[in-house]
Amino acid sequence: MHYSTTYTSPLGEMLIVSDGEYVCGVWFYGQKHFPSFDNLIQDDDLAIFKKVKIWFDDYFNGKNPKIDFKLKPEGTHFRLKVWKILSEIPYGETLTYGEIARKISNEMSAQAVGGAVGHNPIAILIPCHRVLGSNGKLTGYAAGIDKKIELLKIEKI
Repeated sequence: MHYSTTYTSPLGEMLIVSDGEYVCGVWFYGQKHFPSFDNLIQDDDLAIFKKVKIWFDDYFNGKNPKIDFKLKPEGTHFRLKVWKILSEIPYGETLTYGEIARKISNEMSAQAVGGAVGHNPIAILIPCHRVLGSNGKLTGYAAGIDKKIELLKIEKI
């Protein structure tokens, strides 16, 4: 069973999904790879949602809040490995797709990493917006490059 709530961010409405204990997903409405759910139960009063909304309030106000709740992204072994690396990128810093690929394997392609990054199911909390193309170029973001730019500005990148 999954529960949902909506968060109104300065960049647009976001859907937050939880199994009641873990955050399972965060998406901007209308972004690429927006999931379809059967039987989502809206529950704006779920304790974890209250924590996540406070975290987002702090984040969008330029703070670097610590995540004090559990995340549970669902994906393939490869995607989970990429998302773990994303979670380790410090606030205000970036990595390139190529750098992430090399952390996994010398034979790994940046394009394969890009596919996994693009399917990140927990936006911002798993900071895929901190991933840049080669030479620090801004590249795609499932919620739109305009949102990626704004998120990087919040972190003063």
